[in-house]
Amino acid sequence: MNLPASFIDYTRALLGNEEYEKLAAALQQEPPVSIRINKLRMKEEGVSSLTDSSVHFSFNKVPWASDGYYLDERLTFTFDPLFHAGAYYVQEAASMFLGQILRRYVTRPVVALDLCAAPGGKSTHIRSCLPEGSLLVSNEPVKARAQVLLENLTKWGHPDVIVTNSYPKDFARLPDFFDLLVTDVPCSGEGMFRKEEDAVTGWSMEAVRMCRDRQREILRDVWPSLKPGGLLVYSTCTLNALEDEENVAWIAEELGAEILP
Repeated sequence: MNLPASFIDYTRALLGNEEYEKLAAALQQEPPVSIRINKLRMKEEGVSSLTDSSVHFSFNKVPWASDGYYLDERLTFTFDPLFHAGAYYVQEAASMFLGQILRRYVTRPVVALDLCAAPGGKSTHIRSCLPEGSLLVSNEPVKARAQVLLENLTKWGHPDVIVTNSYPKDFARLPDFFDLLVTDVPCSGEGMFRKEEDAVTGWSMEAVRMCRDRQREILRDVWPSLKPGGLLVYSTCTLNALEDEENVAWIAEELGAEILP
């Protein structure tokens, strides 16, 4: 992988030489493959039955996700009937950390919005983590992607979910409505470098700054729909401070949020 020179310079300055070299080495490796079990479809003790399908487990659990498992290899999941039945979802292990946040801070039934939800990994996870009696509105602004989202949530099988196809500003017409906002915003995608060549070739500091500004616009548009005292989860699949730490500071300073541990 040939990383852009400006990415190397920025990230080395951000992390320091030692940590940057660890990251650079990791980016040359194949990413691990992980899945998350749907406990609506399969009880924990039934996980071993998956070894009779086309999915073969290493049985190494994802430490921060009780229903997450690493696989020995990446398979053609579309050949597995259990995948189509919604028995599991193929998801990056890092994304599963969302469950830790929800289990810590969401302890009663809520009305939740997953704002940028396609293809559905986080929405299926959110719905699995929310207390019974909760309602999840799973939204995707792009119509074609919203259809994929609808299909994946239908396979997952939880009834208390609504799929919408709206822009963030549309939700401002529901002031103080949601107890929980999950905003996995469009980003520069540095976390996708190992999986998508286009993520590397399309990267630039200009694109990073454009993403940062777009993320702030999205957050500003949807913020009025969050109840006072509600929970905002902000996440990206990128590594730079402009889209991550600096945006979190902006949310606190400009929107008046309190940063939680």
